[in-house]
Amino acid sequence: MAEVTLTDITKRFGDFTAVDDISMVIEDGKFTVLVGPSGCGKTTTLRMVAGLEEITEGDIRIGERIVNNVPPKDRDIAMVFQNYALYPHMDVYNNMAFGLKLRKTPKREIQDRVNEAAELLGIQDKLKSKPRELSGGQRQRVAVGRAIVRNPKVFLFDEPLSNLDAKLRVQMRTELEELHKKLQTTTIYVTHDQVEAMTLGDQIAVMKDGVIQQYAPPQTTYDHPTNQFVAGFIGSPGMNFLPADAAKQAGQIVLSGEGFEIRLPESRSRADVPPRVIVGVRPEDLDGPLPESTNALKLTVSVKEQLGHSLLVYGNISGSQVVASLDPHRQVELDATVNLSVNLETVHVFDPESLTTLI
Repeated sequence: MAEVTLTDITKRFGDFTAVDDISMVIEDGKFTVLVGPSGCGKTTTLRMVAGLEEITEGDIRIGERIVNNVPPKDRDIAMVFQNYALYPHMDVYNNMAFGLKLRKTPKREIQDRVNEAAELLGIQDKLKSKPRELSGGQRQRVAVGRAIVRNPKVFLFDEPLSNLDAKLRVQMRTELEELHKKLQTTTIYVTHDQVEAMTLGDQIAVMKDGVIQQYAPPQTTYDHPTNQFVAGFIGSPGMNFLPADAAKQAGQIVLSGEGFEIRLPESRSRADVPPRVIVGVRPEDLDGPLPESTNALKLTVSVKEQLGHSLLVYGNISGSQVVASLDPHRQVELDATVNLSVNLETVHVFDPESLTTLI
């Protein structure tokens, strides 16, 4: 195992900057997730760690060694790809053993490592099967097993679950988490799915336009996003954003707009805010009915979605779409106007110019 350190890493393709001066430390044995929309630079970053892309500027260390000019095969890493990259003419055993054979590992040791990994992944009975005879989940386990047998310092995962159906993705997420607890190998995992990032990562790096917007534990990222992009990207459904006027009244910050007025408690009113702001409220923090009064949103319901564990209702306030997550047993009619309470402890306030978090 080893710590991975990225220092001032930049990657350019001609005039296009794919990764822009990022720095981060992936601690020894930790599971770190790079998450963001398509084109944000997360896979390019992973490929630079793997040695599959040259670094334009900066240094990458694995352990104490700078690996900028070290070939991929000598970096002591193992990578699991999105498309599994299995050899179709080889059975599962030989797919898992192939890398060890290239390294002239003794036959007995190969056998022991493959059997141990197969048992860990629950595919002992598939060792003689060809990839075409396996389900998507089983193929993914083989790809992970091929990485495990190498006993690398670092695991690299490039969107490994994106080809699986929703139910299997949940199952494989759980299996990957359990596997990491057993192996405790430093892991860097790339995904565009914020649910995967939140459930798997010890730390998550939220990326946009080649820049790390926030690098923190999942709950910190959820509770204290550094800017509006992070706040909107992390969480499902995403955070609601409403333009508002802001003013100080009797020691409280009052946020007002069409259809709402929110008075923050004094404990959250110490910051200086401009006269115009963006208010952010998560759907789960619009948690119930409230009489017409301060700290309520008036929402005319245009769409509702019954999910079983919650009821999502959609409407429009101040020209912005708003979604609220309510008790699934609550009776809400389409086109009806409902008053929804706002959790004052979790309201976020953003600067409309820089989009950074003010409160």
